[in-house]
Amino acid sequence: MRYLLPALLMLIPTAVAAADRPSLLFFLVDDMGVGDTSVPFLYSGDSPQKIPLNELYRTPNMEKLAATGRRFTNACSYSVCSPTRVSIMTGQAAPRHRVTTWTHPKQSSVDTGLVKTKTVKSPNGWRVAGVDRSLPLLPRLMKQAGYRTLFAGKAHFGPDDTPSGNPMNLGFDCNIAGFGGGGPGSYWGTYNYSANHRTGAHVWDVPGLEKYHGTDTFLTEAITLEMNQAIEEAVNAQEPFFAYMSHYAVHAPWQYPDARFQNHYPQLKGDGLAFATLVEGMDKSLGDMLDKLRELGVAEETLVIFFSDNGSAWSADGPYRDKKGSRFEGGVRVPLIVSWAQPNPQHPLQAKFPIPANSVEHDIVTCVDMMPTLLKLAGANIPTNAVIDGHDISPYFTGTPGTHRPQEFLTHFPHRHRNTLFSTYRQEDWKIVYSYASAQWELYNLVDDPFERRNVVKDHPDRARSLAWQMVQQLDAQSATYPQRISDGQPVKPEIDRL
Repeated sequence: MRYLLPALLMLIPTAVAAADRPSLLFFLVDDMGVGDTSVPFLYSGDSPQKIPLNELYRTPNMEKLAATGRRFTNACSYSVCSPTRVSIMTGQAAPRHRVTTWTHPKQSSVDTGLVKTKTVKSPNGWRVAGVDRSLPLLPRLMKQAGYRTLFAGKAHFGPDDTPSGNPMNLGFDCNIAGFGGGGPGSYWGTYNYSANHRTGAHVWDVPGLEKYHGTDTFLTEAITLEMNQAIEEAVNAQEPFFAYMSHYAVHAPWQYPDARFQNHYPQLKGDGLAFATLVEGMDKSLGDMLDKLRELGVAEETLVIFFSDNGSAWSADGPYRDKKGSRFEGGVRVPLIVSWAQPNPQHPLQAKFPIPANSVEHDIVTCVDMMPTLLKLAGANIPTNAVIDGHDISPYFTGTPGTHRPQEFLTHFPHRHRNTLFSTYRQEDWKIVYSYASAQWELYNLVDDPFERRNVVKDHPDRARSLAWQMVQQLDAQSATYPQRISDGQPVKPEIDRL
Protein backbone atom coordinates (compact mmCIF):
# COMPACT_ATOMS: atom_id res chain seq x y z
CA MET A 1 0.00 0.00 0.00
CA ARG A 2 1.38 3.42 -0.98
CA TYR A 3 0.99 6.38 1.35
CA LEU A 4 1.46 10.00 0.30
CA LEU A 5 1.90 12.81 2.82
CA PRO A 6 -1.10 15.10 3.20
CA ALA A 7 -1.18 18.03 0.82
CA LEU A 8 -0.88 20.42 3.74
CA LEU A 9 2.63 19.18 4.49
CA MET A 10 3.64 19.68 0.86
CA LEU A 11 2.57 23.31 0.98
CA ILE A 12 4.45 24.37 4.11
CA PRO A 13 6.81 27.20 3.06
CA THR A 14 10.54 26.77 3.59
CA ALA A 15 11.11 30.44 4.34
CA VAL A 16 10.34 30.11 8.04
CA ALA A 17 12.29 32.22 10.47
CA ALA A 18 14.74 30.19 12.54
CA ALA A 19 13.10 31.45 15.75
CA ASP A 20 9.83 29.82 14.65
CA ARG A 21 11.22 26.30 14.38
CA PRO A 22 13.44 24.08 16.48
CA SER A 23 16.92 22.82 15.97
CA LEU A 24 16.90 19.03 15.89
CA LEU A 25 19.18 16.49 17.54
CA PHE A 26 18.49 13.05 16.07
CA PHE A 27 20.39 10.73 18.41
CA LEU A 28 20.63 7.29 16.79
CA VAL A 29 22.16 4.31 18.61
CA ASP A 30 23.34 1.19 16.81
CA ASP A 31 22.06 -2.28 17.78
CA MET A 32 20.31 -1.11 20.96
CA GLY A 33 17.23 -3.02 22.07
CA VAL A 34 14.55 -1.94 24.49
CA GLY A 35 16.19 -3.92 27.29
CA ASP A 36 19.67 -2.40 26.93
CA THR A 37 18.89 0.50 29.26
CA SER A 38 17.77 1.35 32.78
CA VAL A 39 14.64 2.92 31.26
CA PRO A 40 11.80 0.37 31.18
CA PHE A 41 9.99 0.05 27.84
CA LEU A 42 7.96 -3.03 28.76
CA TYR A 43 4.55 -2.01 30.04
CA SER A 44 1.48 -3.70 31.41
CA GLY A 45 -1.22 -1.18 30.60
CA ASP A 46 0.21 2.09 31.89
CA SER A 47 2.53 0.44 34.41
CA PRO A 48 6.23 -0.04 33.56
CA GLN A 49 7.52 -3.56 34.13
CA LYS A 50 11.22 -3.60 34.99
CA ILE A 51 13.28 -6.53 33.78
CA PRO A 52 16.67 -7.63 35.18
CA LEU A 53 18.54 -5.83 32.40
CA ASN A 54 16.98 -2.52 33.49
CA GLU A 55 18.71 -3.02 36.84
CA LEU A 56 22.02 -3.92 35.20
CA TYR A 57 22.60 -1.09 32.72
CA ARG A 58 23.34 2.48 33.79
CA THR A 59 21.70 5.08 31.53
CA PRO A 60 20.89 8.04 33.80
CA ASN A 61 20.68 10.53 30.93
CA MET A 62 18.15 8.39 29.11
CA GLU A 63 16.21 8.31 32.37
CA LYS A 64 16.26 12.12 32.53
CA LEU A 65 15.16 12.40 28.90
CA ALA A 66 12.24 10.03 29.53
CA ALA A 67 11.29 11.95 32.67
CA THR A 68 11.05 15.21 30.72
CA GLY A 69 9.51 13.75 27.59
CA ARG A 70 7.62 10.93 25.97
CA ARG A 71 8.70 7.31 25.55
CA PHE A 72 7.26 4.89 22.97
CA THR A 73 6.68 1.22 23.79
CA ASN A 74 5.83 0.09 20.25
CA ALA A 75 8.55 1.79 18.20
CA CYS A 76 9.93 -0.46 15.47
CA SER A 77 12.89 -0.54 13.10
CA TYR A 78 13.97 -3.18 10.61
CA SER A 79 15.94 -6.06 12.07
CA VAL A 80 19.31 -5.01 10.59
CA CYS A 81 20.89 -1.62 10.14
CA SER A 82 21.11 -0.44 6.51
CA PRO A 83 17.39 -0.93 5.72
CA THR A 84 16.47 1.25 8.70
CA ARG A 85 19.08 3.89 7.92
CA VAL A 86 18.00 4.20 4.29
CA SER A 87 14.34 4.44 5.35
CA ILE A 88 15.25 7.28 7.71
CA MET A 89 16.88 9.07 4.77
CA THR A 90 14.09 8.45 2.25
CA GLY A 91 10.82 7.94 4.14
CA GLN A 92 10.35 4.80 2.05
CA ALA A 93 9.76 1.25 3.25
CA ALA A 94 12.61 -1.18 2.68
CA PRO A 95 10.82 -3.28 0.03
CA ARG A 96 10.42 -0.11 -2.01
CA HIS A 97 13.93 1.37 -1.66
CA ARG A 98 15.34 -2.20 -1.92
CA VAL A 99 18.21 -1.84 0.53
CA THR A 100 16.84 -4.88 2.32
CA THR A 101 20.01 -5.97 4.15
CA TRP A 102 23.31 -4.44 5.28
CA THR A 103 25.66 -3.15 2.62
CA HIS A 104 29.38 -3.93 2.31
CA PRO A 105 31.73 -1.25 3.72
CA LYS A 106 33.89 -0.97 0.61
CA GLN A 107 32.65 -2.87 -2.43
CA SER A 108 29.27 -2.63 -4.16
CA SER A 109 30.18 -5.82 -6.02
CA VAL A 110 29.83 -7.85 -2.80
CA ASP A 111 26.37 -9.30 -2.18
CA THR A 112 26.20 -9.39 1.62
CA GLY A 113 22.71 -10.88 1.48
CA LEU A 114 23.61 -13.98 -0.49
CA VAL A 115 22.08 -17.09 0.97
CA LYS A 116 21.05 -20.45 -0.43
CA THR A 117 18.85 -23.16 1.00
CA LYS A 118 18.03 -26.40 -0.77
CA THR A 119 15.30 -24.67 -2.73
CA VAL A 120 15.62 -20.87 -2.66
CA LYS A 121 18.20 -18.08 -2.63
CA SER A 122 18.08 -14.36 -1.88
CA PRO A 123 17.14 -12.05 -4.79
CA ASN A 124 19.48 -10.45 -7.28
CA GLY A 125 17.52 -7.20 -7.43
CA TRP A 126 18.23 -5.63 -4.05
CA ARG A 127 20.35 -2.43 -3.99
CA VAL A 128 23.85 -3.58 -3.04
CA ALA A 129 25.01 -0.02 -3.85
CA GLY A 130 22.96 1.46 -1.01
CA VAL A 131 20.69 4.48 -0.96
CA ASP A 132 19.40 5.79 -4.29
CA ARG A 133 20.76 9.36 -4.42
CA SER A 134 18.14 10.41 -6.98
CA LEU A 135 15.45 10.23 -4.28
CA PRO A 136 14.54 13.25 -2.14
CA LEU A 137 16.79 12.72 0.87
CA LEU A 138 16.30 13.99 4.41
CA PRO A 139 19.53 16.05 4.76
CA ARG A 140 19.10 17.68 1.34
CA LEU A 141 15.58 18.78 2.18
CA MET A 142 16.71 20.02 5.59
CA LYS A 143 19.48 22.00 3.91
CA GLN A 144 17.03 23.52 1.44
CA ALA A 145 14.93 24.61 4.42
CA GLY A 146 17.86 26.58 5.82
CA TYR A 147 19.27 24.09 8.32
CA ARG A 148 22.95 23.38 8.79
CA THR A 149 23.10 19.61 8.39
CA LEU A 150 25.62 17.84 10.62
CA PHE A 151 26.55 14.16 10.56
CA ALA A 152 28.69 12.20 13.00
CA GLY A 153 29.33 8.50 13.52
CA LYS A 154 28.06 5.43 11.72
CA ALA A 155 26.71 6.12 8.23
CA HIS A 156 26.29 2.77 6.44
CA PHE A 157 24.22 4.28 3.63
CA GLY A 158 26.23 2.47 0.93
CA PRO A 159 29.72 1.10 0.15
CA ASP A 160 32.71 3.39 -0.10
CA ASP A 161 33.13 2.72 -3.83
CA THR A 162 29.80 4.50 -4.43
CA PRO A 163 28.94 8.17 -3.75
CA SER A 164 26.55 6.96 -1.02
CA GLY A 165 29.50 5.92 1.10
CA ASN A 166 30.14 9.57 2.03
CA PRO A 167 27.32 11.37 3.88
CA MET A 168 28.37 14.68 2.33
CA ASN A 169 27.18 13.35 -1.03
CA LEU A 170 23.72 12.96 0.46
CA GLY A 171 23.23 16.52 1.66
CA PHE A 172 25.16 16.81 4.91
CA ASP A 173 27.35 19.89 5.40
CA CYS A 174 29.90 17.91 7.38
CA ASN A 175 30.82 14.29 7.92
CA ILE A 176 32.50 13.28 11.16
CA ALA A 177 33.82 9.70 11.08
CA GLY A 178 31.19 8.29 8.74
CA PHE A 179 31.93 5.81 5.94
CA GLY A 180 30.42 2.76 4.27
CA GLY A 181 31.07 0.47 7.21
CA GLY A 182 28.47 -0.75 9.66
CA GLY A 183 30.88 -1.00 12.58
CA PRO A 184 34.25 0.30 13.74
CA GLY A 185 37.51 -1.57 13.51
CA SER A 186 38.07 -0.63 17.14
CA TYR A 187 36.68 1.78 19.73
CA TRP A 188 40.19 2.56 20.96
CA GLY A 189 42.20 5.61 19.94
CA THR A 190 45.31 3.70 20.89
CA TYR A 191 44.55 1.38 17.95
CA ASN A 192 43.59 4.30 15.67
CA TYR A 193 39.98 3.01 15.59
CA SER A 194 41.22 0.20 13.32
CA ALA A 195 41.07 -3.59 13.41
CA ASN A 196 44.52 -3.77 11.85
CA HIS A 197 46.12 -4.75 15.17
CA ARG A 198 44.10 -7.97 15.31
CA THR A 199 43.18 -8.74 11.67
CA GLY A 200 45.91 -7.09 9.61
CA ALA A 201 43.22 -5.37 7.53
CA HIS A 202 41.86 -1.82 7.27
CA VAL A 203 38.36 -2.53 5.91
CA TRP A 204 36.65 -1.22 9.06
CA ASP A 205 38.93 1.75 9.81
CA VAL A 206 36.96 4.76 11.07
CA PRO A 207 38.07 7.79 9.02
CA GLY A 208 38.69 11.41 9.90
CA LEU A 209 39.68 11.13 13.55
CA GLU A 210 43.44 11.19 13.14
CA LYS A 211 43.82 13.86 15.82
CA TYR A 212 42.79 11.22 18.38
CA HIS A 213 45.04 8.45 17.05
CA GLY A 214 47.43 7.10 19.64
CA THR A 215 45.42 8.58 22.50
CA ASP A 216 43.18 6.87 25.04
CA THR A 217 40.10 8.68 23.66
CA PHE A 218 37.25 6.22 23.26
CA LEU A 219 35.46 6.42 19.89
CA THR A 220 32.13 7.36 21.48
CA GLU A 221 33.82 10.29 23.21
CA ALA A 222 35.72 11.42 20.09
CA ILE A 223 32.67 11.76 17.87
CA THR A 224 30.76 13.47 20.69
CA LEU A 225 33.48 16.10 21.06
CA GLU A 226 33.52 16.67 17.30
CA MET A 227 29.73 16.91 16.96
CA ASN A 228 29.51 19.33 19.88
CA GLN A 229 32.08 21.52 18.12
CA ALA A 230 30.07 21.39 14.88
CA ILE A 231 26.91 22.39 16.75
CA GLU A 232 28.74 25.29 18.40
CA GLU A 233 29.83 26.55 14.97
CA ALA A 234 26.23 26.43 13.72
CA VAL A 235 24.99 28.29 16.80
CA ASN A 236 27.68 30.93 16.43
CA ALA A 237 26.59 31.38 12.81
CA GLN A 238 23.00 31.79 14.07
CA GLU A 239 21.80 28.89 11.93
CA PRO A 240 19.28 26.24 13.00
CA PHE A 241 20.91 22.83 12.92
CA PHE A 242 19.90 19.29 12.14
CA ALA A 243 22.43 17.16 14.02
CA TYR A 244 22.32 13.50 13.01
CA MET A 245 24.33 11.97 15.85
CA SER A 246 24.75 8.33 14.83
CA HIS A 247 26.78 6.31 17.30
CA TYR A 248 28.79 3.24 16.40
CA ALA A 249 27.97 2.09 19.92
CA VAL A 250 26.68 -0.36 20.88
CA HIS A 251 27.72 -2.41 17.84
CA ALA A 252 30.52 -4.99 18.05
CA PRO A 253 33.47 -5.32 18.48
CA TRP A 254 33.08 -5.93 22.20
CA GLN A 255 36.82 -6.38 22.43
CA TYR A 256 37.76 -4.35 25.48
CA PRO A 257 35.63 -2.44 27.99
CA ASP A 258 35.53 1.34 28.10
CA ALA A 259 37.87 1.92 31.03
CA ARG A 260 35.83 4.93 32.20
CA PHE A 261 32.98 2.67 33.31
CA GLN A 262 34.29 -0.84 33.79
CA ASN A 263 34.40 -0.59 37.60
CA HIS A 264 30.62 -0.07 37.60
CA TYR A 265 30.07 -3.73 36.64
CA PRO A 266 32.05 -5.99 38.99
CA GLN A 267 29.68 -8.87 38.21
CA LEU A 268 30.57 -8.83 34.49
CA LYS A 269 33.59 -9.79 32.43
CA GLY A 270 34.57 -10.30 28.81
CA ASP A 271 32.15 -9.32 26.07
CA GLY A 272 29.34 -8.67 28.56
CA LEU A 273 31.45 -6.12 30.41
CA ALA A 274 32.51 -4.45 27.17
CA PHE A 275 28.89 -4.21 26.03
CA ALA A 276 27.69 -2.71 29.32
CA THR A 277 30.39 -0.03 29.20
CA LEU A 278 29.45 0.77 25.58
CA VAL A 279 25.88 1.37 26.74
CA GLU A 280 26.99 3.67 29.55
CA GLY A 281 29.42 5.52 27.28
CA MET A 282 26.63 6.15 24.79
CA ASP A 283 24.50 7.50 27.61
CA LYS A 284 27.33 9.80 28.73
CA SER A 285 27.46 11.15 25.18
CA LEU A 286 23.76 12.00 25.41
CA GLY A 287 24.34 13.83 28.67
CA ASP A 288 27.38 15.67 27.31
CA MET A 289 25.41 16.85 24.29
CA LEU A 290 22.53 18.08 26.42
CA ASP A 291 25.03 19.94 28.62
CA LYS A 292 26.59 21.52 25.54
CA LEU A 293 23.20 22.70 24.26
CA ARG A 294 22.54 24.33 27.62
CA GLU A 295 25.99 25.92 27.62
CA LEU A 296 25.32 27.37 24.17
CA GLY A 297 21.92 28.70 25.25
CA VAL A 298 19.93 26.72 22.67
CA ALA A 299 18.66 23.77 24.74
CA GLU A 300 15.16 25.22 25.08
CA GLU A 301 14.79 25.42 21.31
CA THR A 302 16.32 22.03 20.49
CA LEU A 303 14.16 18.95 20.13
CA VAL A 304 15.82 15.59 20.86
CA ILE A 305 14.75 12.32 19.22
CA PHE A 306 16.46 9.24 20.70
CA PHE A 307 16.16 6.12 18.52
CA SER A 308 17.85 2.83 17.54
CA ASP A 309 18.33 1.19 14.15
CA ASN A 310 17.35 -2.37 15.13
CA GLY A 311 16.90 -4.65 18.10
CA SER A 312 19.64 -5.67 20.46
CA ALA A 313 22.71 -7.42 19.13
CA TRP A 314 23.48 -8.65 22.63
CA SER A 315 20.44 -9.68 24.62
CA ALA A 316 18.23 -12.44 23.18
CA ASP A 317 15.64 -12.02 25.93
CA GLY A 318 15.47 -8.36 26.63
CA PRO A 319 12.53 -8.87 27.12
CA TYR A 320 11.22 -9.79 23.67
CA ARG A 321 12.06 -12.99 21.82
CA ASP A 322 15.39 -13.16 20.00
CA LYS A 323 17.49 -10.21 18.82
CA LYS A 324 19.02 -8.38 15.85
CA GLY A 325 18.42 -10.08 12.49
CA SER A 326 15.39 -11.97 13.77
CA ARG A 327 11.80 -12.20 12.57
CA PHE A 328 10.67 -11.89 16.18
CA GLU A 329 10.03 -8.72 18.18
CA GLY A 330 13.48 -8.76 19.74
CA GLY A 331 14.84 -7.91 16.31
CA VAL A 332 12.58 -4.94 15.59
CA ARG A 333 11.41 -3.37 18.86
CA VAL A 334 13.60 -0.36 19.71
CA PRO A 335 13.73 2.51 22.23
CA LEU A 336 12.28 5.85 21.19
CA ILE A 337 12.21 8.91 23.47
CA VAL A 338 11.30 12.45 22.44
CA SER A 339 11.91 15.52 24.61
CA TRP A 340 13.00 19.13 24.50
CA ALA A 341 16.65 19.31 25.50
CA GLN A 342 15.64 21.66 28.32
CA PRO A 343 11.91 21.80 28.96
CA ASN A 344 10.39 25.24 29.53
CA PRO A 345 6.64 25.45 28.91
CA GLN A 346 6.92 29.25 28.65
CA HIS A 347 9.28 29.13 25.68
CA PRO A 348 7.35 30.10 22.50
CA LEU A 349 8.46 27.03 20.56
CA GLN A 350 7.59 24.68 23.38
CA ALA A 351 4.25 26.40 23.96
CA LYS A 352 3.37 25.65 20.32
CA PHE A 353 4.71 22.09 20.51
CA PRO A 354 4.37 20.90 24.12
CA ILE A 355 5.72 17.44 24.93
CA PRO A 356 4.08 15.99 28.05
CA ALA A 357 6.64 15.08 30.69
CA ASN A 358 7.09 11.48 31.81
CA SER A 359 4.45 10.29 29.37
CA VAL A 360 4.07 7.08 27.39
CA GLU A 361 2.71 6.23 23.95
CA HIS A 362 1.68 2.66 23.07
CA ASP A 363 0.72 3.06 19.38
CA ILE A 364 2.94 1.58 16.67
CA VAL A 365 5.45 4.00 15.09
CA THR A 366 8.36 3.05 12.84
CA CYS A 367 11.70 4.08 11.36
CA VAL A 368 9.92 4.83 8.08
CA ASP A 369 8.08 7.68 9.84
CA MET A 370 11.21 9.56 10.88
CA MET A 371 11.90 11.41 7.61
CA PRO A 372 8.43 12.97 7.14
CA THR A 373 8.21 13.75 10.86
CA LEU A 374 11.56 15.52 11.06
CA LEU A 375 10.76 17.51 7.93
CA LYS A 376 7.39 18.54 9.33
CA LEU A 377 9.06 19.75 12.52
CA ALA A 378 11.54 21.76 10.43
CA GLY A 379 8.87 23.31 8.21
CA ALA A 380 10.58 21.75 5.19
CA ASN A 381 9.07 20.89 1.82
CA ILE A 382 8.86 17.42 0.33
CA PRO A 383 8.55 17.38 -3.49
CA THR A 384 4.95 16.75 -4.48
CA ASN A 385 5.91 13.81 -6.68
CA ALA A 386 7.84 12.02 -3.92
CA VAL A 387 6.60 8.59 -2.89
CA ILE A 388 6.66 8.42 0.91
CA ASP A 389 5.59 5.37 2.90
CA GLY A 390 6.11 6.95 6.32
CA HIS A 391 3.75 9.19 8.24
CA ASP A 392 4.11 12.38 10.23
CA ILE A 393 4.02 11.12 13.81
CA SER A 394 4.64 14.48 15.46
CA PRO A 395 1.08 14.45 16.93
CA TYR A 396 2.19 11.46 18.99
CA PHE A 397 5.08 13.54 20.34
CA THR A 398 2.64 16.00 21.86
CA GLY A 399 0.23 13.34 23.07
CA THR A 400 -2.53 14.48 20.72
CA PRO A 401 -5.44 12.05 21.13
CA GLY A 402 -6.26 9.73 18.25
CA THR A 403 -4.50 7.39 15.85
CA HIS A 404 -2.04 9.21 13.60
CA ARG A 405 -0.76 6.39 11.40
CA PRO A 406 -2.04 2.94 10.38
CA GLN A 407 -1.31 0.52 13.19
CA GLU A 408 0.82 -1.80 11.10
CA PHE A 409 4.43 -2.62 10.26
CA LEU A 410 5.69 -4.65 7.30
CA THR A 411 9.18 -6.14 7.19
CA HIS A 412 10.85 -7.98 4.32
CA PHE A 413 14.18 -9.75 4.70
CA PRO A 414 14.91 -12.11 1.79
CA HIS A 415 18.55 -12.56 2.89
CA ARG A 416 20.93 -14.21 5.31
CA HIS A 417 21.35 -13.33 8.96
CA ARG A 418 20.35 -15.04 12.19
CA ASN A 419 16.92 -15.84 10.73
CA THR A 420 16.92 -16.01 6.93
CA LEU A 421 14.42 -15.30 4.17
CA PHE A 422 11.35 -13.98 5.96
CA SER A 423 8.59 -11.41 5.74
CA THR A 424 6.41 -10.26 8.63
CA TYR A 425 3.33 -8.11 8.87
CA ARG A 426 1.96 -6.68 12.09
CA GLN A 427 -1.52 -5.20 12.24
CA GLU A 428 -2.54 -3.89 15.63
CA ASP A 429 -2.31 -6.84 18.07
CA TRP A 430 -1.61 -9.51 15.44
CA LYS A 431 1.58 -10.47 13.65
CA ILE A 432 2.02 -12.98 10.84
CA VAL A 433 5.38 -14.38 9.76
CA TYR A 434 6.36 -16.23 6.58
CA SER A 435 9.64 -18.13 6.23
CA TYR A 436 10.47 -18.63 2.56
CA ALA A 437 12.91 -21.54 2.91
CA SER A 438 10.47 -23.73 4.83
CA ALA A 439 7.25 -22.24 3.37
CA GLN A 440 5.92 -22.08 6.93
CA TRP A 441 3.57 -19.54 8.50
CA GLU A 442 3.48 -18.29 12.09
CA LEU A 443 0.82 -16.17 13.79
CA TYR A 444 1.09 -14.40 17.15
CA ASN A 445 -1.18 -12.22 19.22
CA LEU A 446 1.20 -9.68 20.75
CA VAL A 447 -1.20 -8.65 23.51
CA ASP A 448 -1.95 -12.15 24.76
CA ASP A 449 1.54 -13.42 23.91
CA PRO A 450 3.98 -10.48 23.70
CA PHE A 451 7.02 -12.77 23.75
CA GLU A 452 5.84 -14.89 20.78
CA ARG A 453 5.88 -18.25 22.52
CA ARG A 454 2.70 -19.69 20.95
CA ASN A 455 2.22 -19.97 17.21
CA VAL A 456 -1.57 -19.86 16.87
CA VAL A 457 -1.78 -20.02 13.08
CA LYS A 458 -3.88 -23.22 13.21
CA ASP A 459 -6.22 -21.74 15.79
CA HIS A 460 -7.11 -18.66 13.71
CA PRO A 461 -7.05 -19.68 10.03
CA ASP A 462 -9.33 -16.88 8.83
CA ARG A 463 -7.28 -14.23 10.60
CA ALA A 464 -4.07 -15.75 9.26
CA ARG A 465 -5.32 -15.78 5.65
CA SER A 466 -6.51 -12.19 5.89
CA LEU A 467 -3.19 -10.94 7.27
CA ALA A 468 -1.21 -13.02 4.77
CA TRP A 469 -3.20 -11.58 1.86
CA GLN A 470 -2.65 -8.01 3.13
CA MET A 471 1.07 -8.67 3.59
CA VAL A 472 1.51 -9.90 0.02
CA GLN A 473 -0.62 -7.04 -1.32
CA GLN A 474 1.64 -4.49 0.38
CA LEU A 475 4.83 -6.24 -0.73
CA ASP A 476 3.62 -6.20 -4.33
CA ALA A 477 2.54 -2.55 -4.08
CA GLN A 478 6.05 -1.67 -2.90
CA SER A 479 7.64 -3.70 -5.75
CA ALA A 480 9.37 -6.06 -3.32
CA THR A 481 12.10 -8.35 -4.63
CA TYR A 482 11.28 -11.91 -3.59
CA PRO A 483 13.68 -14.80 -3.02
CA GLN A 484 14.37 -16.88 -6.11
CA ARG A 485 13.79 -20.56 -6.71
CA ILE A 486 17.13 -22.23 -7.41
CA SER A 487 15.71 -24.64 -9.97
CA ASP A 488 14.42 -22.02 -12.40
CA GLY A 489 15.29 -18.56 -10.98
CA GLN A 490 11.65 -17.59 -10.56
CA PRO A 491 10.52 -15.44 -7.60
CA VAL A 492 9.12 -17.30 -4.61
CA LYS A 493 6.12 -15.57 -3.05
CA PRO A 494 4.42 -16.47 0.24
CA GLU A 495 2.13 -19.44 -0.29
CA ILE A 496 -1.22 -18.35 1.10
CA ASP A 497 -2.85 -21.60 0.03
CA ARG A 498 -0.83 -23.36 2.75
CA LEU A 499 -2.99 -21.67 5.38
